[in-house]
Amino acid sequence: MYRKLFVPLDGGPLTEKTMVESLKLARQLGASVVGFVAEPDTPMPQPGVQLKQYYDQVERHTASSDTHARDLLTRFETLAIESGVPFQGLHVLSDRIDEAIVEEAQRCEADMIVMMTHGRSTLGEWFYGSHSKKVLSLSKLPLLVLH
Repeated sequence: MYRKLFVPLDGGPLTEKTMVESLKLARQLGASVVGFVAEPDTPMPQPGVQLKQYYDQVERHTASSDTHARDLLTRFETLAIESGVPFQGLHVLSDRIDEAIVEEAQRCEADMIVMMTHGRSTLGEWFYGSHSKKVLSLSKLPLLVLH
C-alpha cells in the first residue's frame, strides 16, 4: 500500500529523529524513502543595493543552501543504506516551503508524507507556525505526523 515515503527535512533539532523513524517505518512497510529539503529562496534586493552585490548575495545563498541540503541528504542516504532502504534525495529553493513539500511529493508519486512536529502550543504555533498543519491542509496524500 505505502511503497514510497516522502520525508521533508529542515536541519533542525528533530531532523535526526525524523530520519531514523521514517527509515524504521520504511523497513516495516518494504517502502523506499524520498528525502526532501526545501530551502528559502534568496530574498529580493533591498532598495539601494547594487546589482553586483545582489548577484553575489544570490551566489552565496545558493551555495550555502546547496551545501546544507547536500549535507542533510547525504546523512539521510547513509542511514538509509545502513537500514537497507532504497533512497532518493531532492532539494529545491522555494519561498513557499509547505507548497513545495506537497508539489514535490505528488511529482515523485509518493504514497505518504512523513513529518515530525515540535508539538507546540497554540501560542507557539501562532509565533512559529506549523508546517505539518499547512501540509495537511494542502495535500491529498496521507500525512503521518511523528511527535
